[in-house]
Amino acid sequence: MELHFSGATATEQERDAVDAALAAQADDPEAPAHRRDLLLPALHAVHERIGWISPGALEHLCRRLEIPPASAYGVASFYSLFSLTPRPRRVLHVCTDLACKTAGGDALAAAAERELGPPGQPEGDVQWLRSPCLGVCERAPAALVFEAGEVAAEQVLAPTGATELLAAARTGPATEPDPTASEPPVVESVPQAGRPGLRLLRRVGTVDPTSLAAYRASGGYTALRRAISIGPGAVIREVTDSGLTGRGGAAFPTGRKWDATARQPETPHYLVCNADESEPGTFKDRVLLEGDPFAVVEAMTIAGLAVGARRGYLYLRGEYPRALHRIRHAIAEARHRGYLGRDVMGHPGFHFDIEIRRGAGAYICGEETAIFNSIEGYRGEPRSKPPFPVEKGLFGKPTTVNNIETLANIPLILEEGAAAYARLGTERSTGSKLFCLSGSVRRPGVYEVPFGTTLGELLDLAGGVAEGRTLRAVLLGGAAGGFVRADELDLPLTLEDARAAGTTLGSGVVLALDDQADLAGILLRIAAFFRDESCGQCVPCRIGTVRQEEALQRLVRRGDPADTALLREVGQVMRDSSICGLGQTAWNAIESALDRLGLLTSTEGTA
Repeated sequence: MELHFSGATATEQERDAVDAALAAQADDPEAPAHRRDLLLPALHAVHERIGWISPGALEHLCRRLEIPPASAYGVASFYSLFSLTPRPRRVLHVCTDLACKTAGGDALAAAAERELGPPGQPEGDVQWLRSPCLGVCERAPAALVFEAGEVAAEQVLAPTGATELLAAARTGPATEPDPTASEPPVVESVPQAGRPGLRLLRRVGTVDPTSLAAYRASGGYTALRRAISIGPGAVIREVTDSGLTGRGGAAFPTGRKWDATARQPETPHYLVCNADESEPGTFKDRVLLEGDPFAVVEAMTIAGLAVGARRGYLYLRGEYPRALHRIRHAIAEARHRGYLGRDVMGHPGFHFDIEIRRGAGAYICGEETAIFNSIEGYRGEPRSKPPFPVEKGLFGKPTTVNNIETLANIPLILEEGAAAYARLGTERSTGSKLFCLSGSVRRPGVYEVPFGTTLGELLDLAGGVAEGRTLRAVLLGGAAGGFVRADELDLPLTLEDARAAGTTLGSGVVLALDDQADLAGILLRIAAFFRDESCGQCVPCRIGTVRQEEALQRLVRRGDPADTALLREVGQVMRDSSICGLGQTAWNAIESALDRLGLLTSTEGTA
């Protein structure tokens, strides 16, 4: 792609898609002066209408936004959900990641290949692709069916088999249900639904997620009312005193982050809600967005009040069609009823609104600074720190970034007070935690337990492993986490105990593996995942993830101790010198499999 325009011409449909996407944001008084930040929404608009992004569509978009074609090409080619070469309107994304791999995802992909040809090769009016985790691990194996058109359609098939998958290849996705229609309790995702004692999950499956009236009747918006009455400083003190830490994996004290942003003299301030949960095995944020979306809106509004932000961006991963419908509806309803926009809840001068930005298939965009670049219309590559986001974040302004689960705790803290909140859990890990159980458990799903619950107790809640099977290991924290042995189930699930045990809770992934699990295959999948998802910006990660996978493949085949030594060397270099957490944690699970499980150190587990 050249820096100059080539003269490629957009079709009428392509121009209409781009122009409509840009017109929707034309009169936004809170937007930045230059609208390069509309590049990603416009790319989505073309992709949804046509199914791929042609040179003509890209050049029309670049002329409208005054972006060099080479720069826009670099952005469009960064995301796996977009195609810059002709593609059929109907595409099947078949998950072959960790949870789906343990549940038959490879067999599903093999069936697709037999009937539809190699992945990435069009077969008539359909094409299928191998996909990383789709975030429905509790219902594995899974696939996502997409069909472009004037009104694009998407459907998640989970669980699915070859018959259902191939039927979707012939007929396309079913029409997405009306987001205003109520649904039965989501017991398939939240086995605890309706049980007493739940806090973050108390409404999921029991309160209509599409009704603002039902949300208010269940206590909704009492927290925001209190936040307005006590003011931003007092809200931050409550959050600080509660001991709430980030639930996305880093566990940074939330109150400190809010306070640091609020104190910055430069304006405007921004709030970013990170809903791009792409860690294999993680699906808790999706469940909250689908099952209690008004709570997310309320929590973001409280956070906006506290940090002095008039605008919040909710960055949602692109593979969550139902969550997108639900949160769009909740934002529109809240805005219509005066809970968003100007003079929120009738309080003059309190202005706050939320804009959704969709990702397009890039795990790295879960990193807080990569989100900024993605929203701003650049490649989703992490930034070097310092400066930190609280000083220079989105659009170079002070920014707070929190994930969905972290924000879901905010109304609880405001409703019951910091002291009451902190009494649950342990002294250093307060409150409750959501864990995503998948793999070899009888009742997979999202579980809420107080910090301090043991791993064994959590697995018992999910029914343990299937009859006739024995637990071999648990992958804790996802692909960036570590393994725990079956004789270590007395591990208390707290930040401090996990750290002392040499592992991490991460984002809450608990993947149980029984005695029939292919652990070597799972390690190879983890290595391939990091190789694919590395943004390539820094050498240690770009080269290290490739070398790690190559050495692991040789080790699985031959068991050569020299490859073990090479793995350790490469892993340590990535951990010490990568720019962001992806490269720094890419070696974690493999290291723990070698050291904690003794895997691949003998002939056991080799192919």
